[in-house]
Amino acid sequence: MPYTLPIVLPARLIETHRVDLSAPYSTGWRVTAHDVAAAPCGDLYALYQLYRHGGGLAADQTGPATGNFNYRIITRYAPDGVPLATALCCPSGAGAGEWASAVVDGPDMTLCVLPDGLLSVNAHPDCTTLIAPDLSAVVGTYHTRGRQAFEEFAPGDPFACSISVTPSGRLLCTTTEYGVQGYGNSLANIVGVADGPLTPDHKPSIQAVAAFDPEPAGQTQDDLRPHVLFDGQPVGLQNRPRPALREIFEPGRPISRWNLSELFRPAALSDELFVVPMRARRGSRGGAFAFALVNDQAEQKGRLLGMDPWADSPFTGECFNVAAGGGHAFHLNRYGLFAWNADGTLAIKLSTADKTFKPLTRFTLTTCSPAGELLLTHGEQHLVLRVPVPEDIADLGKSVETALTAYRRERAALKKTWTPIGWHWVQDGAAVHHL
Repeated sequence: MPYTLPIVLPARLIETHRVDLSAPYSTGWRVTAHDVAAAPCGDLYALYQLYRHGGGLAADQTGPATGNFNYRIITRYAPDGVPLATALCCPSGAGAGEWASAVVDGPDMTLCVLPDGLLSVNAHPDCTTLIAPDLSAVVGTYHTRGRQAFEEFAPGDPFACSISVTPSGRLLCTTTEYGVQGYGNSLANIVGVADGPLTPDHKPSIQAVAAFDPEPAGQTQDDLRPHVLFDGQPVGLQNRPRPALREIFEPGRPISRWNLSELFRPAALSDELFVVPMRARRGSRGGAFAFALVNDQAEQKGRLLGMDPWADSPFTGECFNVAAGGGHAFHLNRYGLFAWNADGTLAIKLSTADKTFKPLTRFTLTTCSPAGELLLTHGEQHLVLRVPVPEDIADLGKSVETALTAYRRERAALKKTWTPIGWHWVQDGAAVHHL
């Protein structure tokens, strides 16, 4: 099984828009990886974006060959790393108006393979699209515009803005609330767990286990979400888990330190214990952040320990993702790869100051697969790296070193096969679904 997979671009799409793959991104185009997810069968899915807009010659043009455009792209890979299918969705701009996408677009899009094999694409605010495993069709959607200040409220049919699957198949979800930190829109604020299948015909209730902002402002009865519950009642108004995470991590201090702060996608350490990343949004290196531990009984269980606020700061490069698998939590930022035990103690840190692990500074951690592999994306070379997690976490350094060595070897082999231009991997002749 290879360690390295290319993030592929459909040749026809590149030809239609006459993308100059050798041009620097400063000319107004870019490929950006959003997320990677794995199925229990070993298949992998990558979600990424190809766009051209703003600046450069394209800004004043309207035709597909020169105008601005934007696509989300999903690719499915077999366990042996071969791309099996690619799908385009959420098109906009020049030349993209021939079809309307059934995938709900939105900020901070993420992937999740549900226990029944369906692929879930999630976005703010609480928009969930269910896609067939072979990427051939959208089979269901749950979506809403959320509430905006001074606009007429339309409730829609929301579910979650992010989903992860626990070891036994529970759904670990994040949902939004209106008025978080006084903003006149919907922002992520609730972490909850759903038991039961999420299908095109069934939306399970989400039981809230943590809130970030204790008292979102300006809510009305319209803001109650019947499918998100706490103490048997819909979350909203004064009903949500208390104390909220902001209150726990700032006891007795002015709440202003965490004003304009942010909640990130949680990770499941087990079926009952979850890691919730959070940070002060107006932070910089040395700023306030926490990887909180909460359980499914809405009890705060501490935090992941051992990171120095300055020397290990996730603010450098904006790296706040946490992954979990095999009873361990993992975090990668510009200063190292960290692994924790389930009680929050730091098990190991692989410092990027070490020449062996310095290449990790170019990667972003997405998730941990059911097979126990950390899935990383390279932001410049547009490749996915699989890093097996050893049974003994003390051997993580050896596993990472082996994976990085394989990465260099396999990258060289891929270059001979694919002949990329500017580290862009173009797939010719493959069928492309339009979702």
